[in-house]
Amino acid sequence: MGPGPKSPSTIASFIGFAGRQATRLMPRLRPGNLDDRDPDAIRELLPGLWLLVSAWFRPDVRGLHHLPDSGPALIVGNHTGGIMSPEVLISQLAITSYCGAGRPFFQLAHRMVLNSPLAPILRRFGTVEADPENGHTVLAEGGLLQVFPGGDYEVYRPTSQSGIIDFGGRKGFLRLALRHDVPIVPQVTIGGQETALFLTRGDQLAQLLRLDRLFRLKVLPIVISLPFGVTLPFAPFLPLPAKITIVYLPPIDLRATYGEDPDLDVVYADVVATMQDVLSALQSERKLPVIG
Repeated sequence: MGPGPKSPSTIASFIGFAGRQATRLMPRLRPGNLDDRDPDAIRELLPGLWLLVSAWFRPDVRGLHHLPDSGPALIVGNHTGGIMSPEVLISQLAITSYCGAGRPFFQLAHRMVLNSPLAPILRRFGTVEADPENGHTVLAEGGLLQVFPGGDYEVYRPTSQSGIIDFGGRKGFLRLALRHDVPIVPQVTIGGQETALFLTRGDQLAQLLRLDRLFRLKVLPIVISLPFGVTLPFAPFLPLPAKITIVYLPPIDLRATYGEDPDLDVVYADVVATMQDVLSALQSERKLPVIG
């Protein structure tokens, strides 16, 4: 007779093991800083990386002309694909190709992303820890800044919810844009949740283990991926070659659109609804998972 269902004690042991692994990992994380961005390295790496990314993810990037020709702007994207987040690298390559390596362009990311296999490349392209001061510095100095308000909550949403924009009610990006009086450029991505099978965020497990207080982690996801099947939380994996589509929308001037003192709840709802309409349209274009 085969083994029966796993007992609660076995499940609890696994959860405890995953939490201990996260604890051991965190001290080794390197947050990255603004000085890590290297325009010369970007120019050298760009052609080869585009070739590699194009072969694997077949990216379709639309609407780059909506990026301002000069000056600061806040690029606001939905987050996909777990720790591998293919849209981060693809959008870095696309925006840098369009704007040039010399234009300051930075991305705020969770510290876990900066410990992924792509971290050395991401840092050179301008990925830094999602710290408010980093965001203020980039915009104050006239750079382009890319943020993913949904963070770990959105990036680990179940694959069955891949067609949903879910920032988890986080409105900090609106305050950032208003403080620096910069336009928001929405970025909508589809395909990342097809690079693995994301079963659950595990947000209740994360709360039970107090990971939100210890490590700013709101989730403890369960993911089935290559090459090992069930993947430990936040462990790197080999993403399936899902087709990634990214669309940039026209910039939104918050004060021109909503007045000098806009209601953040109203603005948030409008921005999410606008992005959701585009994501729903992109989802209707896709014929098959992974293939696109």
